[in-house]
Amino acid sequence: MIRLFSIILLLGTSSALFSQKTTTNLKEERQIQTFLKVTEKIRCICLPSLPIQSCSFNMCAASSYLKTFIENRIKDGMGEEEIISKMENGFGNSILQDPVVMMFQENGNQGMVDSIVYGFGPKILAKPDDTWINATLLGIGVLGLYGIYRYGTKKVRANLASNETSSTDSKETLSAKTDAIKEKIRKFEES
Repeated sequence: MIRLFSIILLLGTSSALFSQKTTTNLKEERQIQTFLKVTEKIRCICLPSLPIQSCSFNMCAASSYLKTFIENRIKDGMGEEEIISKMENGFGNSILQDPVVMMFQENGNQGMVDSIVYGFGPKILAKPDDTWINATLLGIGVLGLYGIYRYGTKKVRANLASNETSSTDSKETLSAKTDAIKEKIRKFEES
């Protein structure tokens, strides 16, 4: 069981280390690297314990749209530090013509528009720490394995007890039948 747990932990860790967490429509390697650096340093809007890079559309649509917004800024020639600074302090009213910002306005999400125009503030830049998420998942996994182990051993003990009871019942029944046969033989011999 410990070996199985070690293998699962190793596979889970290695896949996290070697997997890219996000996709982009950018084609140039320099732009892709800028995108990855920026999305690693900004928090997800819906799940602040994760970097925006790890947010998928299913988890947080707003962050997915912000990734498209970041791609647009990179295509406009902005660098990593400039984008990060403007995410914190705001892009100004000139950004209102960006398709993502216009989509937020059309959908009535004025909070996102204001945050892009005036800035999200310093909390958008805080380094996400997913350690507690990994520790929680590990704890749940260990607890689940322990529960399975306890259930399995309880079931085995119940089966053994049941077998012993039925074995004892069988022995008693067999002994009673043997005694009854002996009694019939004794009566037959006496007659």
